[in-house]
Amino acid sequence: MSGVQYLLFEEPTGYALFKVALAPESIGARLKEVQEAVNDLAKFSKLVTLVSFSPFKGAADALQNANDVAEGTVNDELKEFLKLSLPKRSKKAKITLGVSDIKLASSIKESVKHVDCDTSEVVQDLLRGIRLHSAKLLKQLQDGDIERAQLGLSHAYSRAKVQFSVKKNDNHIIQAIALLDQLDKDINTFAMRVREWYSWHFPELYKIVSDNYAYSKLILFIKNKEDLNEESLHDLAEFVNDDAAIAQSIIDAARISMGQDISEQDMDNITTFAAKVVSLSDYRKQLHGYLVEKMSIVAPNLSELIGEVVGARLISHAGSLTNLSKYPASTVQILGAEKALFRALKTKGNTPKYGLIYHSTFIGKAAQKNKGRISRFLANKCSIASRIDNFAETPSTRFGEILKKQVEERLNFYDTGAPPMKNADAMKEAMQGVEDLMEE
Repeated sequence: MSGVQYLLFEEPTGYALFKVALAPESIGARLKEVQEAVNDLAKFSKLVTLVSFSPFKGAADALQNANDVAEGTVNDELKEFLKLSLPKRSKKAKITLGVSDIKLASSIKESVKHVDCDTSEVVQDLLRGIRLHSAKLLKQLQDGDIERAQLGLSHAYSRAKVQFSVKKNDNHIIQAIALLDQLDKDINTFAMRVREWYSWHFPELYKIVSDNYAYSKLILFIKNKEDLNEESLHDLAEFVNDDAAIAQSIIDAARISMGQDISEQDMDNITTFAAKVVSLSDYRKQLHGYLVEKMSIVAPNLSELIGEVVGARLISHAGSLTNLSKYPASTVQILGAEKALFRALKTKGNTPKYGLIYHSTFIGKAAQKNKGRISRFLANKCSIASRIDNFAETPSTRFGEILKKQVEERLNFYDTGAPPMKNADAMKEAMQGVEDLMEE
């Protein structure tokens, strides 16, 4: 390549083509001169000359072209501009065009046959100079046009990249499942602390009531065990699922308790902490309901197949529903077990059979010898469900129901040998169900 002859410059207002006013063979040798001339308009204007400028038709056209350039795509508008602006040359003597982006340069070479592209350091410096002095070099534009176009296009481009869709917004799911897992850890830690603290006063209650939430609520009701009597039986039963026998055992245990007496100030601290545990547990239930609702909108088929919590964990670990839908089934199968996988590869041991999908009920139902096989089959169905959820225009649980039925039949096949439904028949049944829903 003898050297760059022309430069393509993408402006928020349109496309511009500049001719390099230097001998092509000397450009590479004069890199230092180019770099020094970039900041001086008088010197730089001698290096490049505007050949052609094609303004965009409007804000929407500018945004479309900006997206195409960012993706390295040569659209019809850019292709036509280059064909009309560049001089005609034979195949043996190609024109060298300086382009800022390597992907775009590759696309231009494929689309415009008589053009060769250059993205070298000299080209980047020349384009930097054009960007710096574009207001003076593009004489067709008035003062302030470029700044206003840059601001408008940047806002439009950012909005397009950070799209907000009520149906497809999975960021809330990622945050909710992360908070749900954190709450589970915190509630368990706090509940154990409450149990240990209150056990100094009423140690027998620890063995009678195993549920942390019920235990914390009982602390708030009982407080001092000396106040318990037969009249408290009915009220106590409300906290233990209306089980009168357990309520009576709590009253009996309070009478013969080996626990020590506790001051009013200590009891106030215990009850305050217990109230916090109850509050966190209530919020955890509320958050779980919110997660279920969100998953039914964003990923209804995945939720129907594997459950809202496990589905949300898969989405969170993948980064988004779109990322999850791009993963092959083999990746979905071990998603969440990356450490075990790399350790097995390093030590040449057995690779893991499952990751996050281990928490699915299907894995628990399978016999030990079939866990690997069912996890592989389940991962395949999860991959299909996530793709349907991500790309379907109308959310529906019909595919998830059929995929779940297939997994259940496969489990039954491992146990009894009964032939499961074929994939073609399953998809046909699911499609028929979706069409019926749309007709309704």
